[in-house]
Amino acid sequence: MNKNLNIGLALGSGSSRGWAHIGIIKALTEMGIEPNIISGTSIGALVGASYAAGKLENLETWARSITRLDTARIFFDLNTSFTGFVNTERLHYFLNENVAGDKVVIEDLEKHYTAVSTDLETGREIWLSNGSLIQAVWASISLPGLFPAIRHDNRWLVDGGLVNPVPISACRALGADVVIAVNLNGDIVGKHFAKPAKIKKENNGVGAKITDLVREYTSSIFPPAKETMQPPNLLDAIASSMNITQDRITRSRIAGDPPDILLTPKLSHISLLEFFRAKEAIKEGMDCVYRMKSEIKYVLGMD
Repeated sequence: MNKNLNIGLALGSGSSRGWAHIGIIKALTEMGIEPNIISGTSIGALVGASYAAGKLENLETWARSITRLDTARIFFDLNTSFTGFVNTERLHYFLNENVAGDKVVIEDLEKHYTAVSTDLETGREIWLSNGSLIQAVWASISLPGLFPAIRHDNRWLVDGGLVNPVPISACRALGADVVIAVNLNGDIVGKHFAKPAKIKKENNGVGAKITDLVREYTSSIFPPAKETMQPPNLLDAIASSMNITQDRITRSRIAGDPPDILLTPKLSHISLLEFFRAKEAIKEGMDCVYRMKSEIKYVLGMD
């Protein structure tokens, strides 16, 4: 392999399926492949930032340790403003421990890094390639309905998956000669609905609405034993809408700007907030690289 080759790694969006990125990076490293250009969208931005900042091992240890109950504790925070479900204080602590400290700036990283976000007002794709690493990650992972939008340079920014779910173009813009892209959403449209048992509503008013929101949320984390013909709950509806959007956009953008190597781990069995399934996702990420090993070596000119 040409040591002067600039290898770009485009890490796509996919929420909890994004732990597969850890396995992919580990398997590539085992092969002696260390990309020097990293672009990421949403969870891809988070894992990519952790890798670029030298904290990927911390992130993996944390991801492998969390349980189903931990997921609810970390992400659930119902508040009267209804700007999002995520507890931002806990998220901030998590990012500091497993991605980077508040004072780390992108320009100081040894690898070139870009996080992709979306301008909520104009719909424009925003590339964050300088300034605070944590702020860039935060802006890229702000999934509508779960995270509040982030104010950055006089713009409200949300999840980059709305415009560029697999940021191949960002890698190319940073000078990548070869781009390895990871699409986490190739097989997930319509496959993850958790069909909740019918909820009996006995009262009305604000209190009842809040109770219903809590039940809808917890049913997405703790699937009921029996399936009934009920409408999808709140988070399933959000997740499937995002999945459809990202799948269609990804297909279109990859057709117009194909990567040199496309990795598509099989993750349809892991749904939106199942972050406690990191072991499965990481393993599948590694297995995906192993399945593509011959092609990866051929494209990179490895012996």
